[in-house]
Amino acid sequence: PVDYRLKLLTSDRARNVVRAAAQMADWGRKRDGTALGIAFSELHTSIVAGVAEVSVDADGKIKVHNFWMAADPGIALQPDNIVAQMESNIVYGLSQALKEQATFADGVVQQSNFHDYEVFRQEDVPNIEVKVMAQGGIAGGIGELGLPPTAPAVANAVRALNGTVLAHMPFTPERVKAAMKG
Repeated sequence: PVDYRLKLLTSDRARNVVRAAAQMADWGRKRDGTALGIAFSELHTSIVAGVAEVSVDADGKIKVHNFWMAADPGIALQPDNIVAQMESNIVYGLSQALKEQATFADGVVQQSNFHDYEVFRQEDVPNIEVKVMAQGGIAGGIGELGLPPTAPAVANAVRALNGTVLAHMPFTPERVKAAMKG
């Protein structure tokens, strides 16, 4: 997947970000019971790549063990703030990918608050590592830069682990089990 992505990219700047994320995750290392998935995104002249390390239990529950992200905003005016923003993007993205779901009955949302609308909790948060790579150019956007590659990295890791293709979020255990059978 990394080599494939590198062949598709046309800029050295983008390739450097993908290589950095893969290197952070020690991409070539053999793992027992987990697999890696990578995803890439460009947003507002900024570039980001994320790598998720996941496992899937017999009930279809995905556990994200680690998430590595390399982000290039062009110019990093406040690198510590960029890291914090990417960390929050990863947590928010994983929450969307794995848990958050609104259901409707007769046109009415069934969830009323966090007691029945599940979001990521502290015990769900994986180890996160972020690398800021300011490769120059103009200052790009940071706000939600880390969000787009989060769910695809998880889905790609699940596919690498057991061949299951996940296409509908959230990747609940029920949806994962159904996809595993299909």
